[in-house]
Amino acid sequence: MMYYLNFFGDEVPGLNVFTYVTFRAVAAAITAFAISLVFGNFVIRKLISLKVGQPIRTAAEVHRLAELHGGKQGIPTMGGVLIIGAVVLSSLVWARVDNRFVWLALFAMTVLGGLGFADDYLKVTKKKSEGINGRFKLLVQLIVAGVVTVVFLTSPLLEVQARSLYLPFFKAPVIANMGLFTFVFFAIVIAGASNAVNLTDGLDGLAIGCTITVAFAYALLTYAAGNFRIAEYLQVPFYPFTGELTVVCSALVGSGLGFLWFNCYPAKVFMGDTGSLAIGGLIGVVAICCKQELLLIVVGGVFVIEAVSVILQVLSFKTTGKRIFAMSPLHHHFELTGWKENTVIVRFWILSAVFALLGLATLKLR
Repeated sequence: MMYYLNFFGDEVPGLNVFTYVTFRAVAAAITAFAISLVFGNFVIRKLISLKVGQPIRTAAEVHRLAELHGGKQGIPTMGGVLIIGAVVLSSLVWARVDNRFVWLALFAMTVLGGLGFADDYLKVTKKKSEGINGRFKLLVQLIVAGVVTVVFLTSPLLEVQARSLYLPFFKAPVIANMGLFTFVFFAIVIAGASNAVNLTDGLDGLAIGCTITVAFAYALLTYAAGNFRIAEYLQVPFYPFTGELTVVCSALVGSGLGFLWFNCYPAKVFMGDTGSLAIGGLIGVVAICCKQELLLIVVGGVFVIEAVSVILQVLSFKTTGKRIFAMSPLHHHFELTGWKENTVIVRFWILSAVFALLGLATLKLR
């Protein structure tokens, strides 16, 4: 919205600064951070008054984990509403509202955030760790993927590149036209990212800390993809609409930092599925919009490792009757083998930063 102040640049000197994506991206990050800090305590008090405390797995489910996390019982969840609100408000203020990618990203975030909210609500009211049926979650994620696919394939400027598949380290697409598989691919990216962030959200500040590094990396990637000269120099796909997603990603960075203020160990609030599903969906859509979907495997390495640990654990137990890890996702395995919670969190943050740097390094290794 602030972008349109540049139309008065001839009358008021200095307003042309609002045309620069970099300026608005920094402003969006600061705005989202401020919103999170200002409204954080209010949201926490409201959640406490609504008695939406986090349900903890019982001793019958995992006795050792229940001992470690027993003190978290009753800490308010659904704190993801703070993240979503800060990102949406900041993006609407600083991004161009005539940009379809901005609306696409915010659409995915709000819809999946609503899904997560419903899931959290069921968990809280039932006082159990199970919420919405997994098939229904997948259905909603497929609907979001369908909307993303339609937006891409019905736009003459986007249709050709949307069907292409790019790999890290390669300048040209490895598949020029995925055809009908485009929808399947988008669905895998969105559902995979959404569920991976959800699985990572198990310790104080873990998921949001990793989110900050991933969002920052994609802020740079979207800026490169939306700037013709940079895209040409780095040999990455150029999309004229993608630059504005830098503002959205920066808003997520600022919102994440603000939420971490309250979510760091010992946490005063949890994001819940409300936040994790929304964040994962937003990141997945952003990756699709800048055609760096598979690079998300590198940049979001911690999310991928967490998801893979769950898959391997399930497959191993079903086929051999044995478990590979003490418990999955992987962060719980390290907890049960003796690592302190803070140690697990910080080391995973470090890994996330390293993965983000590796992902950015691939831009020059093509």
